[in-house]
Amino acid sequence: MLRWKHERKGDIALLIEGARRIGKSYIVEEFARNEYDSYLLIDFSKVSPQVLDVFNIYLDDLNTLFLNLEIYFKRKLTPRDSDSEEAHSLVIFDEVQFCPRARAAIKHLVIDHRYDYIETGSLISIKKNVKNIMLPSEEHAIEMFPMDFEEFVWALGDEVLMPFIRQQFEKHLPVGSFHRRAMDYFRQYLIVGGMPQSVAKYVETHDFDKVDEVKRDIIALYRNDIQKYADNQETKVAAIFEEIPGQLQKHEKKFQLSALQSQARMRDYSEAFFWLSDAKIINCCYNSTEPSIGLKLNEERTTLKCYMADTGLLISLAFDERGIMGEDLYKKLMFDKLEVNEGMLIENIVAQMLRASGHRLYFYSKNSATSADDRMEIDFLIAKRGTTSRHDISPIEVKSGNKYTLTSLKKCIAKYGNQLSTPYVLHDKDVKEMEGIVYLPLYMTPLL
Repeated sequence: MLRWKHERKGDIALLIEGARRIGKSYIVEEFARNEYDSYLLIDFSKVSPQVLDVFNIYLDDLNTLFLNLEIYFKRKLTPRDSDSEEAHSLVIFDEVQFCPRARAAIKHLVIDHRYDYIETGSLISIKKNVKNIMLPSEEHAIEMFPMDFEEFVWALGDEVLMPFIRQQFEKHLPVGSFHRRAMDYFRQYLIVGGMPQSVAKYVETHDFDKVDEVKRDIIALYRNDIQKYADNQETKVAAIFEEIPGQLQKHEKKFQLSALQSQARMRDYSEAFFWLSDAKIINCCYNSTEPSIGLKLNEERTTLKCYMADTGLLISLAFDERGIMGEDLYKKLMFDKLEVNEGMLIENIVAQMLRASGHRLYFYSKNSATSADDRMEIDFLIAKRGTTSRHDISPIEVKSGNKYTLTSLKKCIAKYGNQLSTPYVLHDKDVKEMEGIVYLPLYMTPLL
């Protein structure tokens, strides 16, 4: 956000997309307080029709538009002056999806150039919210995710461990005596998740039951949003949402539409998956037909894995009404004693950490009736930032237990070795390298 303010100097608006309850409004208002002389926040989820009328009536008369907004919100805005390239005031369009007209107005407001503009929202791309408006090209979009592992550790008051972990990662050296502390933090992160309210409650109480109440409130909000905003897709969206834990706990984690309805086809459900993805409630991971440069070119959108965007919420969703709730469940999770479901939680949090680091999610799955060498399942594929003609893609296997085999990973290396960058295994042990494979502790995932 600071880089946008200082480098773009008002020539483009900033759009921050993220799930509900992820802290978009909070972080933008903090930014406004710290970085501007004054600001105006318009929350379109609860604003009066009078304010909406201002955008409908006065878009061709910006002086009157701003005068009306200043009077209504009792806030004085200071325009950019000719001596300064940086704006004195920031205008925030919060939950802008509720007023497509205001989003369309960004083009004119940016050209006018008297203030800086930040928009926040979710469900930014669904048809209902972009219908009949021209999307402004004067808009730079960034995604906001749940708090990542490093931010979680900061929240617990430790700002020195992660730089040390980063140093060991870069040198491919073990973390050593601090590995256990890092894994303790990781397991707390797995349970609590990264939703700011959940983390704040945990820092305040260190009571998993109280954290669980916060998470269940967020899940209830998401369920209500689905019923309220899913626009003729409510039944399908709700069915996918409730089915996520059941699909992830299978050994084969690809989403089976037959669990929702016999004879179901992806074309019937693609809009529902898109709704959940656009709401930032889920992370979709698509099958790439070949682990080579241009993962998106090889994307097969009919085969996907569906992860919850926040693993803390997944735990509360998975163990809802199953009789294994409360402190007993959380103790088993904390001390690695949960006999079932561990694999799905670990794979989900790896997906969450990869997304927060800026990766799109892909996996590789190959079935062959004729050749055992061709049958393989690789949990994740990630691309290097700078691509070359070879050695661009790293295959990643995620392991939750002590005993595991690497059959698929070794088949993948044997078949596609020329195309692959470093192969990784993410597990709960320390760093090691063996037979060309780098083994990393799970908490190093964000550094890939």
